[in-house]
Amino acid sequence: MSQQPPRPTGPVVGFDLDMTLIDTAPGFGEVLRVLGRELGVDFPVEQMTERLGPPLEHLLADHLRAEEIGPAGDRFRALYPAHAIVPVPTLPGAHEAVGAVRRHGGRVLVVTGKYAPNARLHLDHLGLEVDRLEGWVWGTGKAEVLREEGAGVYVGDHVHDVEGARAAGALSVSVLTGGCGRAELLDAGTDVVLTSLHEFPDWLDDHLAERPAS
Repeated sequence: MSQQPPRPTGPVVGFDLDMTLIDTAPGFGEVLRVLGRELGVDFPVEQMTERLGPPLEHLLADHLRAEEIGPAGDRFRALYPAHAIVPVPTLPGAHEAVGAVRRHGGRVLVVTGKYAPNARLHLDHLGLEVDRLEGWVWGTGKAEVLREEGAGVYVGDHVHDVEGARAAGALSVSVLTGGCGRAELLDAGTDVVLTSLHEFPDWLDDHLAERPAS
């Protein structure tokens, strides 16, 4: 039996995807427009993309009958690759944040509420290399994989990302690139608020320097 390569000895850091590593709003909005034309529904796209993060079905629930939500969600995910991958860029500092974890010999996770195959398309298109992608997990549901991987830090933009980090016993780092403000994130219990991922490499350097040697 072949031996598994040794796991990194550096930090294990989890990242949310939408509005943390990538600016999903342009692509998400375009898929909503296409879906709306198919269904004959005028979705309020700007309103629906102001606070991305909750599961898609939650966002559709205010605009469709209950029996329509599941099929509409499936159709949204089917339309997504053709309309939402190319228009979506990384957010400022995303590559540098991932690189900072690598520089310390660490392991990078992406734990997201997004459908995993579509999340993978974003990561591949934008050249974001991660060690594990876990999709379709939300809020405290993110805690299981974070605990399983021994993540010490989870970075997100939403109050529900804070919930996931705290449930996993990980340090919650929040960025102000999504729809949640500083006060809201602090009230939710986040440990650190950064304006953007540009600040993350210096923060990580300082955080690791402060940790007691094992």
